[in-house]
Amino acid sequence: MNNNLIPHEVVSHIVDGATTVHAWREHLNLTQDEVAKRLGISQLAFAQQESVAKPRRATREKIAIAFGIHADQLEL
Repeated sequence: MNNNLIPHEVVSHIVDGATTVHAWREHLNLTQDEVAKRLGISQLAFAQQESVAKPRRATREKIAIAFGIHADQLEL
């Protein structure tokens, strides 16, 4: 099985206008606060990162670790 696949639900959220990070967070049923705690940042700081259409590579890698996915899955 390819671990780098993008679930249909994530793609649907993106098509509807969500950022990739937001779509994955919704798919994983995580709150902004939960992700922020995993990243060691404030909820407001994560909300700002989540709103960016294409976060920096280092940011994507950290978020991917917090989500338990591969960083390339955030590169749509």
